[in-house]
Amino acid sequence: MDNIAGQNKGGKLAVNITVIILVLLWLLPTIGLFVSSFRDRDQISNSGWWQAPFAVDLNFRARVAADDARQEGDIFVLEGNVFADPSLSARFPDAEGVVAAYGTRAVAPDEFAPGEVSELRTGGTVVVNRDGTYRVESPEEIARGPTLYFEARTPPRFTLANYETVLRADGMDRAFINTLTVTIPATIIPILIAAFAAYALAWMDFPGRGLLIAAVVGLLVVPLQLALVPLLSLHTNIGIGQSFLGIWLAHTGFGLPLAVYLLRNYMVGLPRDIIESAKVDGATDFQIFVRIILPLSFPALASFAIFQFLWTWNDLLVAKVFLPSGAESQVMTVKIADDLLGSRGGDWGILATAAFVSIAVPLVVFFTMQRYLVRGLLAGSVK
Repeated sequence: MDNIAGQNKGGKLAVNITVIILVLLWLLPTIGLFVSSFRDRDQISNSGWWQAPFAVDLNFRARVAADDARQEGDIFVLEGNVFADPSLSARFPDAEGVVAAYGTRAVAPDEFAPGEVSELRTGGTVVVNRDGTYRVESPEEIARGPTLYFEARTPPRFTLANYETVLRADGMDRAFINTLTVTIPATIIPILIAAFAAYALAWMDFPGRGLLIAAVVGLLVVPLQLALVPLLSLHTNIGIGQSFLGIWLAHTGFGLPLAVYLLRNYMVGLPRDIIESAKVDGATDFQIFVRIILPLSFPALASFAIFQFLWTWNDLLVAKVFLPSGAESQVMTVKIADDLLGSRGGDWGILATAAFVSIAVPLVVFFTMQRYLVRGLLAGSVK
């Protein structure tokens, strides 16, 4: 018995560790998006999100002006500080910093060490010190100053500029409302239909019930991509076309097989004695469904609601097919894919912010539903 108890304890520990690992794997990308959404483009390009609290070596460019050139004997000299370049004032407001390396070519910004003298392609020499001071010497008059590239360590920097760009993007507020307009009905309608269908398939005897259950299971393995074009053609023929009603019906059709399957399997496991007692007392199928089945099936209904809400909120393909392409009908995923991804394909800060904003609402819904789901289970166990 001790060995069996030990095995049970070890099994529980293994399950707990596995669950923790899965939760961490699921949360890590979200945490990465959240951290990256507060960083700028340069920091994201040069270091991972887990290095956000630490200083980062970034490459900069300083344009040397020739206005302050002077002659010393037979040579012309130009002196200054790379950190004093007006274009770098946002990074170095005090015009101070530490140069880790420098170069005279954009492809090799770390070609020379600080204090090392290098030759310019136009003639003459240049040296950049660790404090950013430089000295350019040329045997001829300096008509145009060289461009210096250098690598400097910058402190961690967090900003809300990415959120301002995303949230103030033209039409983003409308896209948010459109997403809610699509998601809420596309979550409620399948649940209502599937609940009635699941009860009928679980507790009502009628010819062909087994075939219907087999058809529901078979529809689970059919890729929705196969039905996109035929379903859109059907909508066009009956006058629905690309509209909110069309996408509601599309999401309902795509979500019903899973909903019916989950709810039917849950309802068929409910105690038969309760239902038979209600029938003996004269309750109709509708009364049994509303007063007994639905309250007892709340965990299954909430679970499917979470799945359906997350699916419809994050959907891009169905929205691209069943909604008009105009800005007045765009949902957030389409807005992000068409506008932000298209115009800012290299700005990972904007992309991370847009992705996090897109998943923030589903995360809130998920944890809220989980909270009420736990409450419902606890209340049921107490009763």
